[in-house]
Amino acid sequence: MEILNIEDNSQSLPQETKPEARLENALKDIYCVSGLGADKRVFQKLKFQGYQPIHIQWIEPQQGENIADYARRLTTQIKSDYPILIGLSFGGIITVEIAKQIPTEKVILVSSTKNKQEVPFYFQIFRWLPIHRLFPAKLMLWASQWLATWFFSLETVAERKLLRAILFDTNARFLKWAIHQIVIWKNELIPDNIYHIHGKSDRIFPFKFVKEDFSVEKGGHFMIMNQAEYISKLIQEIIDSHTESPQASNLALDKTSEGK
Repeated sequence: MEILNIEDNSQSLPQETKPEARLENALKDIYCVSGLGADKRVFQKLKFQGYQPIHIQWIEPQQGENIADYARRLTTQIKSDYPILIGLSFGGIITVEIAKQIPTEKVILVSSTKNKQEVPFYFQIFRWLPIHRLFPAKLMLWASQWLATWFFSLETVAERKLLRAILFDTNARFLKWAIHQIVIWKNELIPDNIYHIHGKSDRIFPFKFVKEDFSVEKGGHFMIMNQAEYISKLIQEIIDSHTESPQASNLALDKTSEGK
């Protein structure tokens, strides 16, 4: 049966734009980079007023590609001038590398690290003894699923199911590449406009190794999910401030913050 394409040539009246559409068009982009083995689902509980999240998509690393070149390829997904970036865990390392290559308004790290001094010494051991490169990528992915509950300080069955689902969808080759990039990361340059939120109970990047701007009591590596309301409040204060750096900021929040 042939379907006819009937074209209406009559002049239509202009339709009024809905308030929701006008609001969406007025929102400012804020770019989110998820953690190692994670995706945009880890940001699902964050709420920002006046901003719409744009999720940077992981791409396949090229053969022998270093982290700086990888970050440069990700910048093609950024359409804003002077963007605001939020990086979670390994995504924070990536945002630092991006901010070294393009001008940014603010860079916000959550449960992450800014330079090689903040990477725990036991990660750096693998730089000299790279046994992680000997294991098959799929074996590393399987092991990470079993270790995730403790390392990420997961609190509920729902959180465990979510992280397991995210890890199940993770590209094993990317996981192995990213772990090696953390191990060999030697960054010493910290962007001026960086803000660092870190949990005092983080087991992947322990609190004692980092120099944070805002600390969160009982915050584990997954606090972006299980303390999402409080992390949202911290981020909102940062992005609404008109200062250029946390050193010059006059935020209403204390440097040491207590998660709810």
